[in-house]
Amino acid sequence: MGTAELSCASLRALIESPAFQVVAVVTQPDRPKGRELKLQPSPVKRLALQAALPLLQPERARDEAFVSALRELRPELIAVAAYGQILPQSILELPRFGCVNVHTSLLPRYRGAAPIQWAILNDDAETGVTIMRMDAGLDTGDILTQAKTPIRPDDTAETLHDRLARLGAELLVRTLPDYVAGKLPSQPQPTAGVIYAPKIRKQDGQIDWRQPARAVWNRVRGLVPWPGAFSYLPGQSQRHLLKIWQAEVAEGSGPPGEILRADKGGIVVGCGREALRILHLQREGGRRLPASDFLAGHPLLPGQRLG
Repeated sequence: MGTAELSCASLRALIESPAFQVVAVVTQPDRPKGRELKLQPSPVKRLALQAALPLLQPERARDEAFVSALRELRPELIAVAAYGQILPQSILELPRFGCVNVHTSLLPRYRGAAPIQWAILNDDAETGVTIMRMDAGLDTGDILTQAKTPIRPDDTAETLHDRLARLGAELLVRTLPDYVAGKLPSQPQPTAGVIYAPKIRKQDGQIDWRQPARAVWNRVRGLVPWPGAFSYLPGQSQRHLLKIWQAEVAEGSGPPGEILRADKGGIVVGCGREALRILHLQREGGRRLPASDFLAGHPLLPGQRLG
């Protein structure tokens, strides 16, 4: 069961492993996307169709007709990764070996919808994946296995997402044989260290220049590609959004949001502590550009302030 791009690595690993037989794939219904709002299949549906696997797309996981169809398949285990709905008890109890989830954090840290983004936003040095047996709570099930990975300075939520997807898929196919053989006892999650990772909202991308430069840098990295960290251009009769794609902490100090330097080396902006050098950015309605190219068409001057 999965919907998002992250799920595809786990499904692909299960398909390719001779140890498993995938009897069906469950994903959410096609959703309208784009300017024309045409119905688009989920990444998992596209992969399932390529593999010629039976496909179920219930509107709600608790629909009686879907639960009945799932019961007829008689799955021994259900693997779940980024499905996007809470599973009812009727499904959790249906397979002989229960439902096993691939979660992209080191539980109990970052239960919830956006563990990858919040690990970067909170300046964590490492994160990882957890394979857990699901229960009725929000990411509260017993832990089967975990694997760690460092969060590198050049990581964004996008690069970390891709690495964790691969790590989770590899860990899933290693974990399941020992788990169903009874060789892998599950461990209850610790009560200490619980942190929730709420869903990211568009307004989370707005930069508060009063924060330390490192916190702003983490916001830039942690919100790629969506919603992106953003501020507003100075000196405009109407506010024009400025999306910041890549930046680094820089030496210097000045009033928060004030442009300290703007040259081919980047746009240096004062923060609550130190400064941030903007390296790649995008004006609302424009293209993503290196700072030097951006300045050639949109001059910014020291003393101006980003809003």
